[in-house]
Amino acid sequence: MSVVTAYARVLLVGPDLAAGSYAEVFQRQLLALRDESALADIVDTTAGFAGLWQRVTACIAGGELPLLLLDLDPQSSSPYLDWLRSELQRLAAVSGVADQLFVAAARQGEQADISAALALVNQPELHLGCTAVPELPSTHAWSCIPTHRYRVLLCNGPRCTRRGALPLWKSLREQLKAAGKLECDGGVHITRTQCQFPCDQGPTLSVYPPGAWYQVRNQADLERIVEQQLLGGQPVPELLMRPLD
Repeated sequence: MSVVTAYARVLLVGPDLAAGSYAEVFQRQLLALRDESALADIVDTTAGFAGLWQRVTACIAGGELPLLLLDLDPQSSSPYLDWLRSELQRLAAVSGVADQLFVAAARQGEQADISAALALVNQPELHLGCTAVPELPSTHAWSCIPTHRYRVLLCNGPRCTRRGALPLWKSLREQLKAAGKLECDGGVHITRTQCQFPCDQGPTLSVYPPGAWYQVRNQADLERIVEQQLLGGQPVPELLMRPLD
């Protein structure tokens, strides 16, 4: 990959950058470091990526290359970046300019520090090209639906996390593992989720089948659900969520 020392355009990409409390702070920091024209480089992905693809396509058509996308998503990960790069590679395929598209990802915790994130622009050794994106294997062990009797979804959204969902998740895994029922035939397949609603009754744990939604307030509640519902096959009526008046 060739090293790029100057970009025609740098787009600041991520959720909650255009509106809301975080956006106010972010834009204030940005204006303290750049002039007002920098606000035009913000691409908010809160509602999806259609706007980003439009901006990239416009940059390609307008010859604003090389182009760098500065990823500011706090949930960013290696698989996410590989997906982002592969989508950019696809967009550039017709015009043959994939070698002019690059991605740089802010490190964990730097998304909130716009000065540290912007410093990435001048660190080309940390930029990722869009021409040699790792291929996604067509077949592997994860291609099969895992055998299970129950599927459990434990919410780790903002409000449930504030109510202790993360240690409950870890305990759930350990209890099922100790019982020999973690993600196996006749066992339980567990998944952490973002917000499931109903937030005010959380932490929320849903079990399929039977499609039961439980309020898990503490370790004792979790142990009852594991023993009675997941291992014993019987519901725990007093922990089921009720419609709020």
